[in-house]
Amino acid sequence: MTDADPAETPPPPGHRRKIGLFPGTFDPITNGHLDVIRRGQYLFDELVVAIGSNPAKRAIFTIDERIEMIRDLIRTECEAHVVVASYEGLTVDYARKLGATAILRGLRNVTDLNFEFQLALTNRTIADIETVFVMSGEAYGFTSSTLIKQIAAGGEIDRLLPLIPGPVLERLKDRKDFFGGTLPWRHIDHLKNE
Repeated sequence: MTDADPAETPPPPGHRRKIGLFPGTFDPITNGHLDVIRRGQYLFDELVVAIGSNPAKRAIFTIDERIEMIRDLIRTECEAHVVVASYEGLTVDYARKLGATAILRGLRNVTDLNFEFQLALTNRTIADIETVFVMSGEAYGFTSSTLIKQIAAGGEIDRLLPLIPGPVLERLKDRKDFFGGTLPWRHIDHLKNE
């Protein structure tokens, strides 16, 4: 009798393939996002990093540019069962379409926990989908794409290297140069009249 290769061993009868969905705008993807993807990939048979559009945020990079950047990064940082896709509409609808077992979310701090807890309960109630939380690494507890864009728009982009991957930093610099030293971005606050 020989040991079977785990990759070739068929799943046991009745085994449901575990598909995780890690949604976000990823504009741009940060080292914190990559940290969650790297650790979350081992929880699922397939992990879909899904880029959604958010009308409350004006994007710096197009969906296609974000897909390309993330694919390049996960090709070198992750297993083959991590894939990148984009979607429109509600995350729970996309999760249903995929047959996702759970939505993967990263938690940075107590403020995240409050918001994510409410979202997880809502998703479970209206879509019968669970949420799996992964704590961000200590180095990324304060990092967000919005913060990255604020710093990049008003300051020295090179200071962002500890927070975003090198290739993403270079693209951000190119984008800022293209627009004459500014970035075509602003956070839209729906509480204020614009």
